[in-house]
Amino acid sequence: MGRQQKEDQVIARIWHGTTPLGKADAYTKLLNEKAIPDYQGTPGNLAVHILRRDIGDKSHFLTLTFWESLEAVKAFAGEPVEKAKYYPEDKDFLLEFEPTVAHWDVTGSTRK
Repeated sequence: MGRQQKEDQVIARIWHGTTPLGKADAYTKLLNEKAIPDYQGTPGNLAVHILRRDIGDKSHFLTLTFWESLEAVKAFAGEPVEKAKYYPEDKDFLLEFEPTVAHWDVTGSTRK
């Protein structure tokens, strides 16, 4: 990411993937049963959100995760930290493998 993280700065990690519409429900199940526990099992993970949007014959997925530090992200994803992490099962669902993810500084949020 090329910058110093501020103390108490939360990091958002965003990944995008696309499946055929007909495989989207099964991929949703895989994400909920495998990816979410993997994220949550990493120390420093604060939250996981999986978003889905169906457009035509494709389903787009965004994985939005929140981390307490870049070191926590590295513990999950390895280095380089911008490299996307994939599971072996992804080859059965994804139309392409985007090579990188985006990291954003969280500058405001609400919690209930």
